[in-house]
Amino acid sequence: MLDLSQVIDPVYIATIFFFIIGLQRMSNPLTARSGIVWAGAAMLIATIVTFLTPSLSNFALMALGIVVGGGLGYVAAKRVAMTAMPQMVAIYNGMGGGAAASISAVELLRTTTASVSSLAVIGGLIGAVSFSGSVIAFLKLQGWIRQRPMTYPGQQVVNILILLLAAVFGLLVLWHPFALPLSVSLLLPLFFVLALGFGFLMTLPIGGADMPVVISLYNAFTGLAVGLDGFSFATPNYAMVVAGVIVGAAGSLLTLLMARAMNRSISNVLFGAFGATEETGTVVKGSMKPIEADDVAVMLAYASSVVIAPGYGMAVAQAQGKVKELTDVLESKGVTVKFAIHPVAGRMPGHMNVLLAEAGVPYDHLFDRDEINPAFPNTDVVLVIGANDVVNPAAHRQGSPLYGMPILDVEQAKNVIVLKRGQGKGFAGIENDLFYRDNARMLYGDAQESVSKLTHALKKL
Repeated sequence: MLDLSQVIDPVYIATIFFFIIGLQRMSNPLTARSGIVWAGAAMLIATIVTFLTPSLSNFALMALGIVVGGGLGYVAAKRVAMTAMPQMVAIYNGMGGGAAASISAVELLRTTTASVSSLAVIGGLIGAVSFSGSVIAFLKLQGWIRQRPMTYPGQQVVNILILLLAAVFGLLVLWHPFALPLSVSLLLPLFFVLALGFGFLMTLPIGGADMPVVISLYNAFTGLAVGLDGFSFATPNYAMVVAGVIVGAAGSLLTLLMARAMNRSISNVLFGAFGATEETGTVVKGSMKPIEADDVAVMLAYASSVVIAPGYGMAVAQAQGKVKELTDVLESKGVTVKFAIHPVAGRMPGHMNVLLAEAGVPYDHLFDRDEINPAFPNTDVVLVIGANDVVNPAAHRQGSPLYGMPILDVEQAKNVIVLKRGQGKGFAGIENDLFYRDNARMLYGDAQESVSKLTHALKKL
């Protein structure tokens, strides 16, 4: 008779290949959707085959958890707006970290092997930090707590002390037979309280502008915690190990790439409190010059090349559909239209790409910063729609907090039209030099309404 438990490891190995294929396909916008399907199918198969594990019990509770959790996730994913996707990614990643921490806690309560327990302690620490840090990231992005960094004197010293205390209690959990009269049932909650507290306090001094990097970092933490948990079982779960390592490696690489895109180090993102205070003492020469939609439409109609630089403001206004309509009208008049995509223009990597793809903008119209920057001097009109810090020429000015950050050099175009609600500063709290340039004009108003006016005016010409 076939022992079904013998198929678990071969199926796990197969699902690992599915995960890798899915991850590889997610790296390209054309195949990203199918990549998600591959990875989702692998997760489903791995979950089903886990029920064949010998001596497994509590099937009803597990099934209930899958139904409730899966149902809530499905409903939330169907209803969430694209503008809220970053915070959804943050909270779901936090759930993964919390699950990893919970697994570590269970294993620490029942295992006596020092080497296995040490992995569970490290996994529990990392998972708890990922959970609580992701919760703060979610609250900041959702606007339920202050998005600017929350700082106070001696903050980093306090954080380090809490981390050290968590490490001490983690060691006591490992050596609890010698930590009398404290038992593991008391040491373990203290360990996790401190680990969760460190995650909270570590994320509070990080501003909203840096949240994409932080979310990616916590994603890597979650993967690492899951991988360590896979080793902490009496019989290692290699699917968890490999999947965790893949997620951890991918998250780490993405974190480094995003920090590099802002010309910042990881330590500066985590401990620099970037954006805690707005820039003061800098006087920008010139003035902001408003313009009407009809005048912009004439300018666009007589242009031969137009570049659109979208930002988070476009996402908030849900203007991507109107932008696609404007693009079609311009192209029907013989105007060449390109999109300049900065890697951190939204609140997560690929945010602008997803929004524009959702609206039907062809992928070959999208160009990254290195591809599009050389084209700006020969561009007739640049439309900046809801972008701020990523087009701020202050990044070229020594002494500016943005100095050295790679930006879209839109100021080099012949004409720049900025679509913006008002005269406010960006996430970084830095005055935007672009708005005061001689070749820049401000088209104030909601982005969706402004683009609609431009499209309507163009059609009448």
